[in-house]
Amino acid sequence: MSKKLKNIIKILFVYSVIMVSANNSKAAESLDLLKNKWSFEGLFGTFDRASLRRGYQVYNEVCSSCHSMQLLSYRNLSEKGGPEFPLEDIKNIAASFEVIDGPNSEGEMFSRPGRLSDKFVKPYPNVQAAEAANGGAYPPDMSVLAKARKGGANYIYSILLGYDDPPEDFKLDDGVYYNKYMPGHNIKMPNALSNGLLDYADGTEATSQQMAKDIATFLTWASEPSLEARHKMGFKVILYLIVLGILVYFSMKRLWSRIETK
Repeated sequence: MSKKLKNIIKILFVYSVIMVSANNSKAAESLDLLKNKWSFEGLFGTFDRASLRRGYQVYNEVCSSCHSMQLLSYRNLSEKGGPEFPLEDIKNIAASFEVIDGPNSEGEMFSRPGRLSDKFVKPYPNVQAAEAANGGAYPPDMSVLAKARKGGANYIYSILLGYDDPPEDFKLDDGVYYNKYMPGHNIKMPNALSNGLLDYADGTEATSQQMAKDIATFLTWASEPSLEARHKMGFKVILYLIVLGILVYFSMKRLWSRIETK
């Protein structure tokens, strides 16, 4: 498959995710989402590297059993602007997964340890298997989830912390849960977070709020891996325009002063 065709497929995939989520995004506009102070917001915003690493741990240990990240490769975890894991650590992470490859010289598929160039291993082989394992609901791919949902990181953060007992007059079907921030308040995904669910490698206390914040940060980076580079470029452009404006102002002032003296 040519590189150009692969890029077209990626664009179509992202577009389909955004279009599928359009109705939910519109409904979410009226919801008062939880707000958090994100390090990556604003002109000088940057990703908290420690939070990104913890976010990957949350994804790997909690979310990856249902949700895929088909546009992310293991090597991305060591790239500048992201979690920036040491390269050896990423090699070990990739090698801990079994990847189906092939065919070999005998025409058969085979499994092998993962490599840096491999995409994140999917939890299910196909859509039908994913729906069958989740009561008919398809867990959305998380590669561009923060961009596809209105509210971005705040939406993800709110959904993860929005589980509650339903009001007395609110009816829920079997296998459906009440969530304050989900459009319609119905969600098939059970509450995935609880205090002390995992042990963070850096020793941070794994509260529900902390895990929700870290995974939201990680998913925002996955959706916008070049965010920091864009911020730096934007700052340089603004600085250039300011300097250019000052030069133009004084140049015009000097030019008009000559005309006035005549």
